[in-house]
Amino acid sequence: GVILDADSLVARIGMTSLTLCLSDFYSSNLNYSTRLVLHTRDSKGRVTDAASTALSLLKDVQVDAIIGPQRSSQATFVIGLGDAANVPIISFSATSASLHPQTPYFLQTALNDAAQVDAVAAVVKYFRWYQIVLVYEDSEFGNGITPYLANAFQQVNARVSYRSIIPVSASDDFILQEMYKMKTMQTRVFVVHTSSVLASRIFLKAKEAEMTSDGYAWIVTSGIMDLFYSLNSSVVESMQGVVGVKPLVPRSSKLNSTTVRWRKKFADDNPGITPQEEINLYGVWAYDTLWALAMAAEKTGFKEPSSSPNSTDVFSTGISQTGPKLLAAMLDTKFEGLAGNFQLDNGQLKPSSFEILNVNGKGLRQVGIWTPFVQSSSQVYGNATGFTGEKLENIIWPGESRNVPKGWEVPLSGKKLRVGVPSAAGFPEFVKVERDPKTNSTKISGLYIDLFDAIMAELPYAVRYEYVPFAGSYDDLSYQVSTGNYDASVGDITITATRSRYVVFTLPIEDGGVTRIQKIQYDSDPNDKWFFLKPLNWKLWLTILALVIFTTLAISILERKFKIAFMSIVFSHSEDIATNLARVVVVVWMLVVLVLHSTYTASLAARLTVFKLQQGDADINILIRNGDYVGCREGTFLVEFLKRLGFHESRIRTYKLPEEFESALSKGSEKGGIRAMFSRTPYADLFLSKYCVKYMKVGSPYLTEGIAFGFPKGSPLVGDVSSAITELTDNQRISEIKKRWIRQSGCTENDPSQFGWTDIGLKSFKILFGVTGAVTGACVLLFLVSFLCKNRDEVKRIYNETHPDIWSKVEAICMLFNQQNIRPE
Repeated sequence: GVILDADSLVARIGMTSLTLCLSDFYSSNLNYSTRLVLHTRDSKGRVTDAASTALSLLKDVQVDAIIGPQRSSQATFVIGLGDAANVPIISFSATSASLHPQTPYFLQTALNDAAQVDAVAAVVKYFRWYQIVLVYEDSEFGNGITPYLANAFQQVNARVSYRSIIPVSASDDFILQEMYKMKTMQTRVFVVHTSSVLASRIFLKAKEAEMTSDGYAWIVTSGIMDLFYSLNSSVVESMQGVVGVKPLVPRSSKLNSTTVRWRKKFADDNPGITPQEEINLYGVWAYDTLWALAMAAEKTGFKEPSSSPNSTDVFSTGISQTGPKLLAAMLDTKFEGLAGNFQLDNGQLKPSSFEILNVNGKGLRQVGIWTPFVQSSSQVYGNATGFTGEKLENIIWPGESRNVPKGWEVPLSGKKLRVGVPSAAGFPEFVKVERDPKTNSTKISGLYIDLFDAIMAELPYAVRYEYVPFAGSYDDLSYQVSTGNYDASVGDITITATRSRYVVFTLPIEDGGVTRIQKIQYDSDPNDKWFFLKPLNWKLWLTILALVIFTTLAISILERKFKIAFMSIVFSHSEDIATNLARVVVVVWMLVVLVLHSTYTASLAARLTVFKLQQGDADINILIRNGDYVGCREGTFLVEFLKRLGFHESRIRTYKLPEEFESALSKGSEKGGIRAMFSRTPYADLFLSKYCVKYMKVGSPYLTEGIAFGFPKGSPLVGDVSSAITELTDNQRISEIKKRWIRQSGCTENDPSQFGWTDIGLKSFKILFGVTGAVTGACVLLFLVSFLCKNRDEVKRIYNETHPDIWSKVEAICMLFNQQNIRPE
């Protein structure tokens, strides 16, 4: 039995191939004892007619096999009848992937539609497109391939951003409206899987909507490419630049000779219809199908009568005795046919290579060949595409352009990209959101805003966007991007595993890392009032004091008069030492004083220059065991980060502003503050630039991912933005932008905290100066009292004498003092 839509082009091509094959096969095999007889029925393009003709062939004619039906939508019911009757249903044109496997009695001698999806995906991967619009007809033929295409695109990191489902009976207005709808979208790569009749209408309306111009990319599947030469000239003109895939039919002498006879027979069978230059794919598949069936029939032998149906049910058929044998023989048949190697694998024609074709002028031009290969993980995610020579050559795109379409752009008629920005960022240098109370307008500025603006300006195409403040956490912002409420996220957003589940990040624009900050503490406080004693150990001070007393007593005994030992080093040139033993003691004492003086001076100078910092608790476990409070920024990933480090949630305090962190660190853990602050390294550096005298980094930074911009998964902007980041990094533009925002807050080069020293105040020597002043003052006071006592008569006389003023009296007393001072002893 043969069931085809008699008035369709596929049926005309198929019937010519079937009858030609029948003649060729038995002309080449005159000694065969079996003969195939074809019983042709017209299904008229309807599912019901296909089912009724199949039932008639099974019940009335008792056929042993059915070639057909033609359409995938007709096949489901016919396959069920063949399964009930044990009769093979063999189709060379029903290619839907959803038809198989349904029953062991259904054989697809055409390539299943799913066989081409990897070739289509390879084209998408080759040109680095990341979003696809899938256009397919609402039928068994169209719906069957969609899950396979979606999976193939996913394997090459592309996603279907929109599915345009076109009813088979859609009006021209519906198709045009759908074209305008897709035109307002961002994606410019369209994959079309429809019948050639519907595809003709789609491309005519696409041209009317100006969607076949420069910047657009159209990819069509095998069903359209195979019937390309049957399309009228206006459709071909609208398809200029289209790329399509088609199973590769290897050239052979048998194919060439058969083509000549096929064209003549087609013209005889179909007067008024110009035959194609070559047998199309359905023609060679039909030819090979009948050749395989004739070989299987010869292996099976003579027909055995079918058992009569034992039911009055109109849908009941007999059970074929020949069908199972014929099926087994078909599955075992192998030969070199017109389409290449014929071999069925699990009831399907084994996949072959595909040629990549480009519509150019009135014909198709081969631009590459794709060969199926077993994809390893490195090939799936690497650069391997399966093309011969790994390249596609000389493609002319829509609009007669040779530039590969970007595949994505922001339509002028479309909305601006909504870029979400965290409104509660800590440092205004990074992100600052301000609202004008008078105009109620929002101004957004900061380092990362300037960086994003510079990077977007670097793109080779214009992107219109607007910043929209977001008041939630950074994780929530990433989730909102994934749901489509925002088109991107920009700010001081660290790459984390949680956020990566929602968005895809660009290359980092800032290094990562988490740094711990604690209050600076010194082993010796430079403001300590006893600081001048610290250079020498207390035992050494006691030893020096004892030695001074002992030396003083020794010299006093040796010289028979009291003398302070320290005087010998200062006034040794004017002191008269009488005994030699005393001179030895003084020399030894001078040596000791010189050493002590040098040691004290060096130690004090070192302490005045560099103060030894306490290293803090380098081991974080000490903070955890002590139950110290630690702090981090509110709404960031650091809360979960600290929990993973081992801190209890009750010991983690969150803050927003740097001033709040400074206050908490200043108070300390015991007074309602925190012992340590954990922050991303860029934040820590900026914080220390403001409070560099009081706080310091402790321990090594914890490694984390950097800061980046987030986009929806599959967005083609990710690759272009990452390339722009690389470009701006290489030409130092990113560094220049960072300096504009960070430099005014940094510590100066002369800041003491940068070198580990600090200025010493007067109170450090308060006690030393106080003692010295007191002793000196007491000595002067005792001298004056002694002087006045000795010269009291002269002082009284000066005071009682008449003088013009008080200053004259003071002058007279000073003259008396001078006379006493120069008087020889």
